Amino acid sequence: QVQLVESGGRTVQPGESLKLSCSASGFSFSAHWMCWYRQAPGKEREWVATIRSIDASVDYHASVKGRFIISRDNAKNTVYLHMDNLRPEETAVYYCKAQKLDFWGQGTQVTGSS
Repeated sequence: QVQLVESGGRTVQPGESLKLSCSASGFSFSAHWMCWYRQAPGKEREWVATIRSIDASVDYHASVKGRFIISRDNAKNTVYLHMDNLRPEETAVYYCKAQKLDFWGQGTQVTGSS
């Protein structure tokens, strides 16, 4: 069955960097576009970034462009999100998702300390 296990979240100071990982199994990882989303307290889940399957081209939400980098390692069935210059308002649970699969992992909590 499909499994997505996010990890790497913790409490961070403003301006800190953090790298999240998402280990995938149960589907053909290399064939799927992979995405990161986040859900802040009291808000709807929002899309953060996408990395395509064939050429690993990427797209970012405007608010994270230039600070976040999404990458993938198909040999490890893992997608990453490197986040620089984190802001307190980016406190959220971060999730990864295969774009075309209707499945979510448990997410990993990133808490910005003000």
